[in-house]
Amino acid sequence: MITKTEQTDFDTIYEIINDAALAYKGIIPEDRWHEPYMTKDELQEQIKDGVLFWKYSEDNTVLGVMGIQFKGPVTLIRHAYVRTLQRNKGVGGDLLSHLRTVATTPILIGTWKDASWAIRFYQKHGFRLLPEEEKNDLLKKYWVIPSRQIETSVVLASENWADGLSTGD
Repeated sequence: MITKTEQTDFDTIYEIINDAALAYKGIIPEDRWHEPYMTKDELQEQIKDGVLFWKYSEDNTVLGVMGIQFKGPVTLIRHAYVRTLQRNKGVGGDLLSHLRTVATTPILIGTWKDASWAIRFYQKHGFRLLPEEEKNDLLKKYWVIPSRQIETSVVLASENWADGLSTGD
């Protein structure tokens, strides 16, 4: 079952993010990896900045979480994570499909350039990689991330993304 998270789910969101993010260790640039991958303070800041988390649960156990953030003319999918032992069972795909129904504007997703499995996942679900220059502009406009993360990331866009939308207001 997919539902919005509650304030009481904070520790579960934190746990899932940091469990699932272990997949990035040794893959993303060493200077971008730290433990925990996301601190509780960072997670709290993301929520304060408007990231709304949804959860996928079975038998009262949360198996995955995915955030959505509305940023004017675009919707961002943020922090999509599935428990390590629950991967490749459709949890992420179901969460993504649900959030697509919540979005009313074109969707953008940022991920690490070297996380090939994540890129394949989003492409399998109809998203396309954007060119480097457009990616850089979008990451600067809609995300608050360090320049090093911009260098080492990609952006994927939903089918209704119009090239050049990033230059408009």
